[in-house]
Amino acid sequence: MRHNKKKGLKLGTDAAHTRAMKKSLAKALLENDRIKTTETRAKALRSYVEPIITWAKKGDLHSRRLAIAKLGDKHLVAEVFDKAAQGMWADRNGGYTRIMKLGPRKGDNAPMVIMEIVSEPVVKKERKVAPAPKKAAAPTKVEKAEEPAAEEAPEVVEATEENAAE
Repeated sequence: MRHNKKKGLKLGTDAAHTRAMKKSLAKALLENDRIKTTETRAKALRSYVEPIITWAKKGDLHSRRLAIAKLGDKHLVAEVFDKAAQGMWADRNGGYTRIMKLGPRKGDNAPMVIMEIVSEPVVKKERKVAPAPKKAAAPTKVEKAEEPAAEEAPEVVEATEENAAE
């Protein structure tokens, strides 16, 4: 049975140490906007930080209290909520963090990454214009297909008349 077991990565420690590690990494990320850590820790931290930013976008008192309970720093929470109120993530629906791989660490060959908070606005992809010409191209093929059929039909008729005369 899984009594009192949290879901998510354990990160090689007990539950209390994992919680404390995520809390300190989240504080460092939100203070500095960029940290260097291992890939596993960064992936675990992503699911810890993104709800805080979502709460900051919401901006109500309950969300602020949830964020303070999760981070434990009123001043840092106020800073994050101010950034959200200024519209830093207004057009973004999730994906507030970015993980960029650096390569292996020298001592133990652990994969290292830079994790940062995304501040650029979302650029929507433009749809390709290719489907519109396909619709226009289809009727022209049908017209071309009809013309040879009209030419072939009289030849067949002429051939049958010649055959009938012989």
